[in-house]
Amino acid sequence: MTETAAALDRISIRLAHSLDDMGHLLNVAESVWGPPAGSMVSPDFLMALSHTGGYVAVAELSGSDSITTIGASFGFLARHRGDLALHSHITGVLPDHQHLGVGFRLKQHQRSWALAHDLRVITWTFDPLVRRNAWFNLHRLGATAEEYFVNFYGSLGDSINGTDETDRLLARWDLRSARATAAEHGSLNPVIPGPSDRIIAIPTDIVAMRRTDPRAAQSWRVRLRHEFQDILNDHQIIGLSPAGEYVLTSRAAEPNNDHATVNSGRML
Repeated sequence: MTETAAALDRISIRLAHSLDDMGHLLNVAESVWGPPAGSMVSPDFLMALSHTGGYVAVAELSGSDSITTIGASFGFLARHRGDLALHSHITGVLPDHQHLGVGFRLKQHQRSWALAHDLRVITWTFDPLVRRNAWFNLHRLGATAEEYFVNFYGSLGDSINGTDETDRLLARWDLRSARATAAEHGSLNPVIPGPSDRIIAIPTDIVAMRRTDPRAAQSWRVRLRHEFQDILNDHQIIGLSPAGEYVLTSRAAEPNNDHATVNSGRML
């Protein structure tokens, strides 16, 4: 058995209920986003959220004589376009364990929880400039990107967002959709753009760029904001191309065979 397979066998995901659990969740958040993350929510709020029907979960790695929290997720009941939904506010995995597929397992646990509570939709926001997150959301989970928000959270000042403005796409995950069901068993293929499709490029690694060249990162933000605001009224995002670009098709267009697919590897 490989080291990775052995680690996977020792990972479990469960709902969080105690104050200790909430403290471990916040420790994960601080390790992922930096110390300011600890100010985004408090243990008492998480206790209230868990007690009143929200979703609070932790991923744990069992050792010979200890259990370490390596991932966490929480969300609250919401409504999106008339549908009762779970809005997933945070899902994160410790950097040293992000190659094990823990994020995918957390989201699938969240999906099972939502379906068991008669919720068929999960929503969350993500930075459209972060390519790996866009791939994960659209292709690994089978969600769709619905709306664009400008500077949604204000400046967060954490280790991932820095001082950049927090423009966000809203992801909607229809849990019983064909996309979600197919993605459960493997990543959806990249989209080959058709002749009438629109393409929006994003950088390979915006998080690193924010550290090395914040002015260039800000230019990307402004450029992407203008492109999305101009196009989303009459186009919809259908996925990422093999080159990692957003592919958008006209909302008025009839489905066609232009969007051929290619085989893709798994992520996380």
